[in-house]
Amino acid sequence: MKQTLQLIAVLITLTLASCQTRNRQNADEPRTLVVTIEPLRYFTEQIAGEQFKVVSIVPEGSSPETYDPTPRQLLDIAKSEAWLKIGYIGFEQTWTDKLTANAPQMKVFDTSEGIELIRDTHHHEGHVHVGGVEPHTWTSPTNARIIARNICNALCRIDSANTNYYTERLGRMDSLICRTDSTLHAMLAQNADKAFLIYHPSLSYYARDYGMEQLCLEENGREPSPAHMRKIIEQCRQKGIRTIFIQKEFDSRNATLAAQETGTKLVLINPLAYEWEQELINITKNLVHE
Repeated sequence: MKQTLQLIAVLITLTLASCQTRNRQNADEPRTLVVTIEPLRYFTEQIAGEQFKVVSIVPEGSSPETYDPTPRQLLDIAKSEAWLKIGYIGFEQTWTDKLTANAPQMKVFDTSEGIELIRDTHHHEGHVHVGGVEPHTWTSPTNARIIARNICNALCRIDSANTNYYTERLGRMDSLICRTDSTLHAMLAQNADKAFLIYHPSLSYYARDYGMEQLCLEENGREPSPAHMRKIIEQCRQKGIRTIFIQKEFDSRNATLAAQETGTKLVLINPLAYEWEQELINITKNLVHE
C-alpha cells in the first residue's frame, strides 16, 4: 500500500510539472537541460556555456544504479528541453519511460553513442550491467572526446541558432581532453602499476585506454563470497597489485580485509565527481610509485 501511494505521488508530481511546462509564460526563465551524473554535467556545461542551465539528476555519493529522483528533481526534469544520458546506467533503464511519458517535449540523447562498448565476455570479474554493457564510459579520455561531440551535436539540434558557439566551445573541450590524456600517458610511463583492484568495476574503460588490468572484488553485482575473496587475494599477490580503489557509495569492509591480507594501500576515488580531469589525474597518481 505504501509503495502504491508513493507511485501515485510521483505520477501526480510529474503530471503537474508537465502541465506547468506547457503553460510556462516566463520568457526570462533559463532554458534547462538535465543530465544523469555529475561528470556529464561537467562536459555539458563546458560546451553549453551560458546558453543553458544544466541540472544533474544523480548527486555525488549516490549510486546511479539504484537512485530515485526527488520531487524537486522531477519538476526540473519535466521543465527540461532535453535529457543527455550516459546510456546504460541502471537509473536510466528504470526511469526513462516514466520521465519521457510525462515530459513529451523533452528530447533524449545517448551521449555514449559511437563508443566501442565493453560487454560481458565472461573473462573478467565484476558486475554485469543492463544489457551486459559496462556503463562507465566517461572514465576514458578516448570516450570523453566522443561524449563531448555527442553533446555538441545534441545542443546544435535543439538550438541551431548557436551552432558556431557550441562548435567553438567543443574545440576547447576537445583540447582539454587531449591534454589530460597526454598527461596521464606521461605519468603512467613512469614506475606505474599494470593492474589494480577495485570494488565496483568503474574503471574498465580507463584500464582499456592505458593497457591495465582491473580486478574486481564485487561478484556479479553482489558482496564477494569467501571463495571469491580468496581468489582475488591470491591474484593480487601474483600480479603484485599495490593499490585497491574504493568508492564512498560502496561498502569498504571487504576491500579493507583484502588490503590487510595483501599489504596494499586503500585509495578513495570518486569516478562520479564533477571535476573529471582532476579525478582521473588523482586516480593515476595513485598507480605511480617511487
